[in-house]
Amino acid sequence: MQPLDIVDRIARHRDSLRPSERRAAQAILDDLGAGASASIGELAKKAGVSQATITRLARAIGLKDVREMKVALARASAVGNRFIAAGNATQQEETAPSVSQRVVSDIVQAMQVNEALLDPEEVMAAAKLLDGARMIYTFGMGGSSTMLSLEAANRLFRLGLPAAAYTDALTQRMVAASVRAEDVVLAFSMTGGLAELNTSCATAKGYGARLVALTAIGSPLAGIADLSLPVQTMETDFIFKPSASRYAMMMVLDVLMTELALLRRPVSQETLRRVKLALDGFRQSGNDRQPLGD
Repeated sequence: MQPLDIVDRIARHRDSLRPSERRAAQAILDDLGAGASASIGELAKKAGVSQATITRLARAIGLKDVREMKVALARASAVGNRFIAAGNATQQEETAPSVSQRVVSDIVQAMQVNEALLDPEEVMAAAKLLDGARMIYTFGMGGSSTMLSLEAANRLFRLGLPAAAYTDALTQRMVAASVRAEDVVLAFSMTGGLAELNTSCATAKGYGARLVALTAIGSPLAGIADLSLPVQTMETDFIFKPSASRYAMMMVLDVLMTELALLRRPVSQETLRRVKLALDGFRQSGNDRQPLGD
């Protein structure tokens, strides 16, 4: 069941609220965390209304009582007040760097932090696991992890390794039940806390496959992986910009793929040569420095 979205509920009822109820609703939206933890009296005092108004507000937006409203507020505050306050940040944005500078700065910072977290020995160990695999299954769900699991499979075949990407929870579970002990699952998850993905990875391990994960340090996924390469997410209060963390995960993947290509140099070099030859026959331009099918 979809959890109650208290912010949306208040917005949809705003026009039908009494002025005092509207003031109470705005006071709550201004600080979701305080709204969740404060008593009725504290909420009323902050909004400059009576305690009865707080009770009426809960009922006016379709809830049973104040307790149900506070539970919903606690859930909303866990998402982050920055998604509520962002709409009022226009003055700050006027003095901020340009959009391009802000985007690039966050990307560079995320890359630098995550490069420092990489352990060359762990990267090499992961590359050796992939190099010895009968089959490599790349798992990812959500936005960036889905994209990068597909990218990983795209990289692996160029190095002469059999690979297939799966981004659907049910398909991942079926594939996990079909693996062999010589197989490797390469899993992507920014948080490492996605139950469906983790269950599939655990299932694959139960049938003997090895698990390499690109995920958060100390996450549930990292805990079940044979080898885990860390990806530290770095989200800012500027919510309108896509996450810079996906660049960090891509960097970790590129480092892993490069190490793997060097590890199996004779095979990867010949496979890459064939791919380049096939592309040169397809393209109109003969530029030797064009990307290798990217």
